Amino acid sequence: MRDIHTYSNHLKLQARTLRKNMTVAEQILWSKIRRRQICDIQFLRQKPIQCYILDFYAKVPNLAIEVDGAIHNTQQASLADSNREHVLRTLGIQVIRFSNEQVLNDLNTVLEKIKGQILKLLANTH
Repeated sequence: MRDIHTYSNHLKLQARTLRKNMTVAEQILWSKIRRRQICDIQFLRQKPIQCYILDFYAKVPNLAIEVDGAIHNTQQASLADSNREHVLRTLGIQVIRFSNEQVLNDLNTVLEKIKGQILKLLANTH
């Protein structure tokens, strides 16, 4: 089995840059999921995995959270997102997506959906 945590070295610098330049929506969500605030799960931000950088990633339960801006509304971006999710699923990573607007305007629902997904994934592993 491939190690999903391997990545190209150039992504390390890019991930560091992205951490320093998070969107407002990413900053708000990060403030609510960091330090094991949801189900005692540790999330990492801007985590390189294979050839991708995931907005947020929890090794247990193998969950990625993506926060999408308006650029993801294009057909090209939608196709790229679908391909990315397919690759991540083959690595065993479940992806949950939210728009910037969802995070900014309905944060409690976003957090409840994240918690629900974590509990579902944890239940499936036991």
